Amino acid sequence: MARDHKPLRRRTRVLAVSVAALTVTGAALAGLPASAASLPQGHDVSSHQKNVDWSSAKAKGARFVYVKATESTTYRNPYFGRQYDGARGAGLIRGAYHFALPDKSSGRAQAAYFVHHGGSWRPDGWTLPPALDIEYNPYSATHGCYGLSKAGMVGWIKSFSGEVKRLTGRHPVIYTTTHWWNTCTGGSSAFASDHALWIARHESGTSGSLPAGWSFWTFWQYDNSGGLPGDQNLFNGSQTQLRKFARGY
Repeated sequence: MARDHKPLRRRTRVLAVSVAALTVTGAALAGLPASAASLPQGHDVSSHQKNVDWSSAKAKGARFVYVKATESTTYRNPYFGRQYDGARGAGLIRGAYHFALPDKSSGRAQAAYFVHHGGSWRPDGWTLPPALDIEYNPYSATHGCYGLSKAGMVGWIKSFSGEVKRLTGRHPVIYTTTHWWNTCTGGSSAFASDHALWIARHESGTSGSLPAGWSFWTFWQYDNSGGLPGDQNLFNGSQTQLRKFARGY
């Protein structure tokens, strides 16, 4: 995911997703992004991208974007307002994401901070549900799971999700990698039935399993560079389905 802060050490992981996963309509998707041109393209940005040219992004094919809003309970993207509003002004469906630091405070506290600093939602067809970015700790080379046990991590995510649902009416989308999920939650399947999956896989030409419980991905972050500002993403469905997903249908 796009970074605001320089981590102590970047971790390189093999990020896997099944490229024959089921779409939101049950049809099969095969191939890599180059063969998925019919799927809505999108991207995600943070303060690293600063003042984004949203009209240019749309002209290059962007149909949706996730904007980093917050991290822990102490940081808010200083460009969030202009990025979030600018995307909407250019006609993009947009949403906000939170970068989790489970070693800093409770899931409930971070969820409340997120929702009150940009992570809200409304069923207008232009607002994607709030998203939780949970991945290896970029600030520690030795505590990739933030010092939590597998059960503790599952509890933290449940706490975050429950508060987001209480405040917004939507469960958060979960952004993660299969490797992190299996390592740090023990392959928990507790979230698959009511949380959309945003899978990260940047290794071209590979395929693999999704995190436990999920049978399809909703968003796929497939590269951290490309024609759109920030990371490159796809939505697993049509533009009409993307709008319905935004509305909560």
